[in-house]
Amino acid sequence: MANILAIVGRPNVGKSTLFNRLTKSRRAIVSEQAGTTRDRQYGRSEWNGKEFSVIDTGGWVVNSDDIFEGEINRQVNLAIREADVVLLVVDVNEGVTQFDTEVAHLLRQAGKPVVLAVNKVDTFADQYAAAEFFGLGLGEPFILSAMNGLGTGELLDEILSKFPERADDEPLDDLPRFAIVGRPNAGKSSLLNALIGEERTVVTDIAGTTRDSIYTHYNKFGKDFYLVDTAGIRKKAKVTEDLEYYSVVRSIRAIENSDVCILMIDATRCFDERNFFVGMAAQDLSIFSIIQKNKKGLVVCVNKWDLVESKTTADIKQFEGSIRERLAPFTDFPIIFTSAVTKQRIFKVMETALHVYENKQRKVPTAKLNEFFLPLIENYPPPATKGKYIKIKYCTQLPDTQVPSFVFFANLPQYVKEPYRRFLENKLRANWDFSGTPINLFIRQK
Repeated sequence: MANILAIVGRPNVGKSTLFNRLTKSRRAIVSEQAGTTRDRQYGRSEWNGKEFSVIDTGGWVVNSDDIFEGEINRQVNLAIREADVVLLVVDVNEGVTQFDTEVAHLLRQAGKPVVLAVNKVDTFADQYAAAEFFGLGLGEPFILSAMNGLGTGELLDEILSKFPERADDEPLDDLPRFAIVGRPNAGKSSLLNALIGEERTVVTDIAGTTRDSIYTHYNKFGKDFYLVDTAGIRKKAKVTEDLEYYSVVRSIRAIENSDVCILMIDATRCFDERNFFVGMAAQDLSIFSIIQKNKKGLVVCVNKWDLVESKTTADIKQFEGSIRERLAPFTDFPIIFTSAVTKQRIFKVMETALHVYENKQRKVPTAKLNEFFLPLIENYPPPATKGKYIKIKYCTQLPDTQVPSFVFFANLPQYVKEPYRRFLENKLRANWDFSGTPINLFIRQK
């Protein structure tokens, strides 16, 4: 396993800025507003040919007005317990505060190797103020400016020297990535926590609790992939805070960087106060359009099914039919009814997502394609246009494409209309399993 570095400290000392610099990303949201980071955020860093994982945590506070204080502090404790080395970040401009002293005491009790980084040292004069932090009793403080990179080389050398010796990890970048997406409060974080068996992300009844896109490596029961918990995506008109705007942007980027998207739908929102079925909301359709535009695999997960009163077979069929009708013309995708709280069918969600990922990688031999399609096209040719007959003589699957892509060679490709393309796609799906994955179909000059 890779070594793990946890970045901890009180709010607004630059932990997320340093996380972004170490991971060479902009994955963690950075804001002057204290308490921006709430969950543990994971990333990978490399220094002098050695890779390690980095955990960004929320700011440690006690007796504050933040309603998430207890959950954030629990996430900090979990990160410290998980880490091989802990990096305590403090602010040179503020000096030693009560919270710095409390976190230092917490780290001494944990017994983990600690590196002390004094951040926001942007001028030479600030370097002398860093001596005050010797009083924390954590050894020599390293001066640092996470904003412009000052001192990061010396800091990383010290961190690597404190890591235990371990065998090199196998590269994980080629693993499947499954993004859990949906509206706020649909149960995305609850599903992630239920799957990995620990409180990986903060879960409350308040919509918008998750702000970052949280990457988690899942390696259990012979399965190996990344799970990405994302912030809920709301309508633009309802996004008022800058932080929520950036959260939504990161959720969309998580969709772009994923292989398969698990679209979470809150079953309780599909019924009105009289318990009449009203179907999917418009915002669910907007999220689906983002998934479809980016050509990602799809698994629809109807969550909170345990809270729905009417669960007859007819109701389930009506629910499924309504979802497929709203998402038409793309209707070849799996729908699973789950409850993240009771863990009902949650592992089937992962098995189905893996199956959809395999479908995206499916290759159909050219000989089998032509053996199936050429007699079919001869019996059901494209309609003649302007008195001209269209002949399709050959078809093949294109190699090395993001989604399964097929090209049909015809004498007059410009006259092949969309209904016939859908006819060919439906026959392709009926004969080979491409459930959950989009298909590109091209008509080209022979």
